[in-house]
Amino acid sequence: MHCAQYDANTCRSCQWLALPYAQQLEQKQQQLQQLLAARPVAQWLPPVTGPQQAFRNKAKMVVSGSVERPLLGMLHRDGTPVDLTACPLYPASFEPVFAVLKTFIARAGLTPYNVARKRGELKFILLTQSTLDGGLMLRFVLRSESKLAQLRAALPWLQQQVPQLRVISVNLQPVHMAILEGDTEIMLTDDQMLAEQFNQVPLYLRPRSFFQTNPQVAATLYATARDWVRALPVNAMWDLFCGVGGFGLHCATPEMALTGIEISAEAIACARRSADTLGLTQVNFQALDSTGFATHEAQVPDLVLVNPPRRGIGNALCDYLSRMAPPYILYSSCNAESMARDLANLPDYACEKVQLFDMFPHTAHYEVLTLLVRR
Repeated sequence: MHCAQYDANTCRSCQWLALPYAQQLEQKQQQLQQLLAARPVAQWLPPVTGPQQAFRNKAKMVVSGSVERPLLGMLHRDGTPVDLTACPLYPASFEPVFAVLKTFIARAGLTPYNVARKRGELKFILLTQSTLDGGLMLRFVLRSESKLAQLRAALPWLQQQVPQLRVISVNLQPVHMAILEGDTEIMLTDDQMLAEQFNQVPLYLRPRSFFQTNPQVAATLYATARDWVRALPVNAMWDLFCGVGGFGLHCATPEMALTGIEISAEAIACARRSADTLGLTQVNFQALDSTGFATHEAQVPDLVLVNPPRRGIGNALCDYLSRMAPPYILYSSCNAESMARDLANLPDYACEKVQLFDMFPHTAHYEVLTLLVRR
């Protein structure tokens, strides 16, 4: 992949771009095997890869510059802006949308936020594209509501220029810190969910619900989890840290009892809509803390699927799982180091299968799926 910003040394987010891709993959696999060296693995499956460019379905753009000439991209620590609208990680369809958004910012009078001066209103633009039909979700992150009326007034022009916009919202983030979003979301469209579909499973995204940024590899990850689970004698499962329900909805059958737990109420609303669309009746999605839910349950399912944030599932949940002893645990991780720590706290489980999913080419990051079987 060629990147002009990398060559100019203005953006090094893809730290491994200079490494041949085969070498990137080899280093990731070696690191994963080293992290699990103390745990025998019955079956190492080959790494799963996808496109090496134009794979991201989401752009998080810092807005800088002036209202007449806004810049979308990133800021270095010294405040130097970098325009990333031509980033090769984004699909080709993003660049013309960015061009329209720059014009819209000027038309709506959305003054870019100046970090050094602590002045201005528009902090970020977040753009997400569905692989289902190319529909877009757009979020404006503002410091306050002072420009909200102007934005609403200019919105019809934007919708005319970009008809694939389905969901548009404003997020309020008043704090002078490097925080992407705040707690308040103001919907500007009737539609509040962006429809997506992986492997014929309908999924829905709301503005504040987490979703994978590499849809091609994510679809394979979900399908793999489905295949592993359906090969087991599982009549009931938990999907902890379930997000919009991608894992659980793939694994569920009409006969299976599925409980999905996620702290985000927005994500749970999406998961419930998917379950309704699929006609699944033995599904229960709840907006709760996953560890708190699990450690207060007396009944344990046949399989517990966990997909935690980078910190892992932690000691409390590991201790609970060790005591309650479900026959199977399926661990999906975006941080193999925290996963390895958690596995060390699950000594009664053997690693049956491990597979790496290269969700983040040109970086040291990756996803990993591990099937644990009670000894």
